[in-house]
Amino acid sequence: MRLKRHILALALAGITSPVWATNGYFSHGYGMKAKGMAGAATATASDSFGGANNPASMVWVGDRMDLGADVFSPRREFSNVGGFGQTIDSEDKYFLIPEFGYNRMLKPNLSLGVSVYGNGGMNTDYPNGAGAFGGSGDLGVDLMQLMIAPTLAYKINDQHSVGIAPVIAAQRFAAQGLQAFGVMNPGYDTAWGYGARIGWMGRFTDKVTVGAAYSTKIYMDEFDKYKGLFAEQGDFDIPSTWSLGIAVQATPEVKLVLDYQRINYSDIKAINNPSSNIFNCPAFGGSDPNACFGGSAGPGFGWQDVDVWKLGVEYAYSKNLTLRAGWNHGENPIRAADVTFNILAPGVVKDHLTLGFTYTLPSGSELTMAYMHAFEESVTGTNLLGAGTDTIRMYQNSIGIAYSWKM
Repeated sequence: MRLKRHILALALAGITSPVWATNGYFSHGYGMKAKGMAGAATATASDSFGGANNPASMVWVGDRMDLGADVFSPRREFSNVGGFGQTIDSEDKYFLIPEFGYNRMLKPNLSLGVSVYGNGGMNTDYPNGAGAFGGSGDLGVDLMQLMIAPTLAYKINDQHSVGIAPVIAAQRFAAQGLQAFGVMNPGYDTAWGYGARIGWMGRFTDKVTVGAAYSTKIYMDEFDKYKGLFAEQGDFDIPSTWSLGIAVQATPEVKLVLDYQRINYSDIKAINNPSSNIFNCPAFGGSDPNACFGGSAGPGFGWQDVDVWKLGVEYAYSKNLTLRAGWNHGENPIRAADVTFNILAPGVVKDHLTLGFTYTLPSGSELTMAYMHAFEESVTGTNLLGAGTDTIRMYQNSIGIAYSWKM
């Protein structure tokens, strides 16, 4: 077990850094081409990140390898009025998020590949911010999630394909500043998990492609060090998702892509349970022992399921240069009643603008870049402990580059 934890720590340190993602705690997109089009990729086949988007796409992309990295910059703050009266910015404003994909055609109608990516996460670090919860010292959390998705795709005929990607997941978590709730800064804990993603893609005409994908809930080991914090004794599974997409080749140069995604945060009690459940715990005046921290009805972040729309456009400017743009709109999972707990996890952004391009080199390899701006959003609500009102606020930027080899 100790060796397994050391391997996980090395993998997380080498593959993905602590991040705060954009649709709740999921990334707005996977693969630099998708990121340039607001994450819309369910009905497109352009790189080896089908294991993250739609496994059925991999059989259409040929032999290739993709390697890239994002510089991600989330800006988070919280403020209180009428209580302890502070406004604190979160530190740690720049993160590097690598990604890797590989695909090999075993037969003309069968491919085997792998997508390795950071699913998302949470990161906040508020200097002397623990007063928000009646404590002292620094306040924050650090959640990292790594996904490894080996992917098998099969072309049923010239129009349709299916794919499956077993998902191996690893996550690492630490919290500080929660002593008032009995969590005494135990440091990092790690967990492994598993799930699967399946997909279908259909090319109905030479201009219209449709895709669908479903990811099961990722079943994770419990965070033993945080069994007294997260509901169900430290359980922190990763929610299921499903998506539908359509891609239309409007002209020989212009492709329009639209995705709809559903993220089921209600799958996970540690994420979905209302923070006000704490007042049902006997230690806080209630009568239900299961409503205490770590119990099945214990307090969580109160996140709701969200719907996400991703609209992208791709323009073949020339034989060597393709331009991209997109708009991503997701619902805010956080309600005003849960704002205090979500000082730790201010996933409030809703609208994202993206730009990108791919330049094909004389060798046939590709250089791709993508930029994202998530516009500032905030949520204000009554402090859970009755200390005035709290406001959480965030906006984000990211810029990434990837290099792709066609083999």
